[in-house]
Amino acid sequence: MPDTHLDSWYHSTMTTVEIVYRYVTPPTESVSFALSNTREVYGIRRLKFDRDAQTLRVEYDATRLNAATVTGLVRQAGLDIAEEVTQIPQHAEPTVVPAA
Repeated sequence: MPDTHLDSWYHSTMTTVEIVYRYVTPPTESVSFALSNTREVYGIRRLKFDRDAQTLRVEYDATRLNAATVTGLVRQAGLDIAEEVTQIPQHAEPTVVPAA
């Protein structure tokens, strides 16, 4: 008979967050290997490169890690980050038309 207390603990909810970094130079083999090792960190879920856009998307559990920690791990692996890419589309400011 399963212990429902343990079952609920192991299947607790997580808050999945993605952060996208634009990098300066493509990662070398050693940097790629070091980045793959970040998946061993509890809370890192997925890494995905987009070589055309020169970005790295990191999916992580925000109940375990924060953006600063994830950024530190990526930098520690040796990836030269140019910027964090905003994922929320930017909307132009509405144009105010004077009343006629």
